[in-house]
Amino acid sequence: MHQIEKITKSYHTGGFKQKALDNVTFNLRDNEFVSILGHSGSGKTTLLNIIGGLDRYDSGDIIINGISTKNYKDKDWDSYRNHSVGFVFQSYNLIPHQSVLSNVELALTISGISAKLRKQKAIKALEEVGLKDHINKQPNQLSGGQMQRVAIARALVNEPDILLADEPTGALDTQTSLQIMNLLKNVAKKRLVVMVTHNAELAHQYSNRIIELQDGKVISDTHPLAIEENKNSKHESMGKSSMSFLTALSLSFNNLNAKKARTFLTAFAGSIGIIGIALILSLSTGVNNYIDNVQEETMSAYPITIEQESVDFNQLMSARRAETSTKETEDTDSNNENLDVIYSNNESLEQMSEFNSSFRQNNLTAFKKYLDQDDNKLSNYVGKNGIVYSYAINFDLFAYDENERLINTDGSSFESVNRQPRTNFSSPSNSFNQPNTKISELLPGQGEQVISPVVKDNYHLIDGKWPEKYNEMVLVVNEANEISLSDFYEFGMLPSEDYEKILNQIENDEELHLEKKTLRFKDLRNQTFYLLPRSDYYEKNARGNYQKLTDDPLTIEKVVKEKAIPIKISGIIQPVDNAKTLTIRTPLAYTRKLRNFLMAYVNQSDIVQAQKKQPKTNVLNGLAFEAANDREKIEDVYHYLEDFTLSQQAEFIKQIQAKQQSLEPFATTEPNLADNPANIADPFNQVVKDLDDSSLLEIYDSSIAPASYDTNLKEFGVVSTENPSAISIYADDFADKEAISDAIEAYNQTVSEKEKITYSDFAGLIMSSVSEIVNVITYVLIAFVSVSLLVSSIMIGIITYISVLERTKEIGILRAIGASKRNISTVFNAETIIIGLFSGLLGIGFTYLLHTPLNNLLLHLLEEDVTVSLSFKNALILIGLSILLSFIAGLIPSKQASRKNPVEALRSE
Repeated sequence: MHQIEKITKSYHTGGFKQKALDNVTFNLRDNEFVSILGHSGSGKTTLLNIIGGLDRYDSGDIIINGISTKNYKDKDWDSYRNHSVGFVFQSYNLIPHQSVLSNVELALTISGISAKLRKQKAIKALEEVGLKDHINKQPNQLSGGQMQRVAIARALVNEPDILLADEPTGALDTQTSLQIMNLLKNVAKKRLVVMVTHNAELAHQYSNRIIELQDGKVISDTHPLAIEENKNSKHESMGKSSMSFLTALSLSFNNLNAKKARTFLTAFAGSIGIIGIALILSLSTGVNNYIDNVQEETMSAYPITIEQESVDFNQLMSARRAETSTKETEDTDSNNENLDVIYSNNESLEQMSEFNSSFRQNNLTAFKKYLDQDDNKLSNYVGKNGIVYSYAINFDLFAYDENERLINTDGSSFESVNRQPRTNFSSPSNSFNQPNTKISELLPGQGEQVISPVVKDNYHLIDGKWPEKYNEMVLVVNEANEISLSDFYEFGMLPSEDYEKILNQIENDEELHLEKKTLRFKDLRNQTFYLLPRSDYYEKNARGNYQKLTDDPLTIEKVVKEKAIPIKISGIIQPVDNAKTLTIRTPLAYTRKLRNFLMAYVNQSDIVQAQKKQPKTNVLNGLAFEAANDREKIEDVYHYLEDFTLSQQAEFIKQIQAKQQSLEPFATTEPNLADNPANIADPFNQVVKDLDDSSLLEIYDSSIAPASYDTNLKEFGVVSTENPSAISIYADDFADKEAISDAIEAYNQTVSEKEKITYSDFAGLIMSSVSEIVNVITYVLIAFVSVSLLVSSIMIGIITYISVLERTKEIGILRAIGASKRNISTVFNAETIIIGLFSGLLGIGFTYLLHTPLNNLLLHLLEEDVTVSLSFKNALILIGLSILLSFIAGLIPSKQASRKNPVEALRSE
């Protein structure tokens, strides 16, 4: 039962007030057919909207089944319309993009009924109005009468208590109007039907009660209902109504699907921003991948290298910057005001001092122990090439040419033998056992890998195989299959006498006529090299001491034949096309297997074993490493000189003569060593006899005192695995390199000043410029992204607002069947989400299609392997971002939609 008590409603337009209803009071039975008549402007439709909860009264009350509505909130009215009221409108008010069945189901959807039951009830309602065969049609495929019957089925499907019909026959012909009136009359048997109409004839024919309004007041009621005033009416909720998000999506999707062309253009317009962002991210990814590759390659070429002796270039550069700053200040305010005198400039001496102070000795033994610990702070940042320990392995490598002449591959076999007189008392030595610049160790891999992947990634075999045994090495040629012509000769691959002729021509400044030489791979790999470790240059003499062999070719060749280790070229390699990291700087390269073999070989040699057995005695001269007093030192010098060979004696005489700056005492007795070296013994003995104590002590200090147990072992070629000559720490990128630098600095904080590690950070110098470039690129990309996001957001907001305007009537229909303001917002939020999803998918699709032409263009322009690519993760993020931006952009329009007055919305076209 509905009780309408003293309802008043006014409309305000500017300063004008119009009273639509004025103290309207009447009661409605639960099942009757009530027609409300009146002229236009009498308040009929306003009264109907207030009874249906679409409009609000200013004063009075509507009591529904004993429940007052005075304190009803929006959600209560929404629930009331959905559960208790069904609307039938003059213009049908069907949602055009929904099917007949979906239009009827809509009210049930808001009621929260399951999909299966919802469909059953909707079909039954349509069957009752005679439209079972039209359930899948669109509203525009029906006649006016059929559409009105659909509207009635929608109004009845939720089994409401009251059916409100506003001019239900106003747009129909006479025959159809009668059909609709019969249908409404039949409905009134079970529930209350209230109809507003101008057709008094139909009203009197079909209604059992007629209420007439004039100027907002009830002037007549043919069948009034009188009841006692209910003074105990109270507010109660009528249940919950809610539209599911899937329903909102369905409504929005069907609306967009009905306008395919515009939807596509809208989504495409929205996707432009996404395409822009996606392309920027693709390019950024490509550039970052390229930078990562360059970083990895750079880190392979420029590891953090710590040597036993290093120059702190960072300190030098800092000092130079400070010096430059000071100099600029001094130039600005010079103190050299007296121009009549000359001032000294201290800059060169200060630079010399800075350079000398930048030299550092690193204790790599202690640092290696730290690196070998499991809990060292830099292990987490070491790259795939790991930590490489270098050792000063000194040896000579010989080869025979086709004339069986022994050649030292370091080129010393072709050097001039003319020497300048020595000016100090140094022990005579030869040119052998100097580091060979023609051969080096290949970068080792991690674990059991003999060769690092970096080497194999940047070099490829053109013949043979990679070294697998300790006595195998590779020959390195350039991209044109070339090596230096000098190397061909110095490796014994071409006749040495031809090379000597060329060198003589160069020395005599003669014009060269060089021919291009070629050798087959097989001939190159057939060449045998002979490796002679440093320890093999010593032999035991008659006194039981060890002495270094002379460097005359016959002696060396004899040692080579007796002791040298044969080495073969197992393969020939060259850099791959566009190689980024060329780690091999020599034409010959061996693996760490040879290094480990040589370390063990030297340790087992006779001279090393003898020295280790006598740690306090120098096995080269039988003297103690430390003499107790000057008398012992002088005696040690005499013993030292007794072991000199003839050539050493001759060299010693020349040194004494040069020191005394006078050749007269020996001018008539100086022997001709070329004719008869044996004649040198007597002059040598005389020179020794003439030496005073100070000269003898000077000889001791310069030639005997420098020797020690450790220096002897080093001279013999002993290398300890715990004492590397250099440590190279590889990182994969600059961030890890910085972390490694920080870890080294943390290590330095735990040790004394003397034990601190210094090194030259060449990679850091490179990083500074690369970082600046990367930062600039990043800022530019951010600017592009910001503009794209702003444009996309504004555009989507405008599109959503246009959609709100277009769907205003749909908003009124949804509100009439019980949709809340929040439901309306959800509908338009769902539409923005669908547009955002479609825009995102469209943008990502176009981006992937553009990758191929963009990559071709970049390759043509940059000639670098910068490949644009969009990861699946980034694609999903962009689609999500498109949905989020669309949702945010549509919040204001959707909020405006929810605030629309349902009565005004229903009037819109």
